[in-house]
Amino acid sequence: MTEPRRTAIASLRATFFRGIGIIIPLALTFWLFREMLNWVDGILSPVLEQWIGQKIPGLGFISVLLIIMLVGLLTRNLVGKLLFAWFEDVLLRIPLVRSVYGAIKDLVGAFAMGGKSKTFRQVIMFEYPRAGLYCIGFVTNEMSYVGPEGEVKEFFNVYIPNPPNPTSGFLSLVPKEEAIQLDLSVEEGLKLVLSGGIIVPGNLASKPIGSEP
Repeated sequence: MTEPRRTAIASLRATFFRGIGIIIPLALTFWLFREMLNWVDGILSPVLEQWIGQKIPGLGFISVLLIIMLVGLLTRNLVGKLLFAWFEDVLLRIPLVRSVYGAIKDLVGAFAMGGKSKTFRQVIMFEYPRAGLYCIGFVTNEMSYVGPEGEVKEFFNVYIPNPPNPTSGFLSLVPKEEAIQLDLSVEEGLKLVLSGGIIVPGNLASKPIGSEP
């Protein structure tokens, strides 16, 4: 095979794979959002169509958006806040519901608020799943372990999200002396982890000594 022909084939192959790299993410994104919209639209559409007597595509989805906005507006005034606080208090009195609701609320608040979240306090790096490999997680709290001889060991409560679905992560207790506190904001850490390492904040660096976790 001559050199010009080989170069032309290589160029065509590169162009083809470049096209795949553009089309596949677009197609998957379109499919994902279409499925999500269809699911949301199916929540209220049957009821509304029966009430109106006519099928209107997207009506259920628009209705869900309006309900979300209405709830948001109601909770901005004193009466709405009191009603929501009362309803939340009722939920938190139910044992199983309390655990599930509290965990979901904290997770949603953390990802919705990004760097302003109080749930995720610090981004750390530690060896996992074996020595020599490192994992990035988010400090949610701190705990102490008291051994049988009275010895105390301090741990970071670390949440490790699984991309692309952050709610499928898990909790790990990391000894403080084994944790490397990174000089990253929570928002930067979330972008790094949930993108599978595609979005990087630059070189990783340890947090300056004396900084608040």
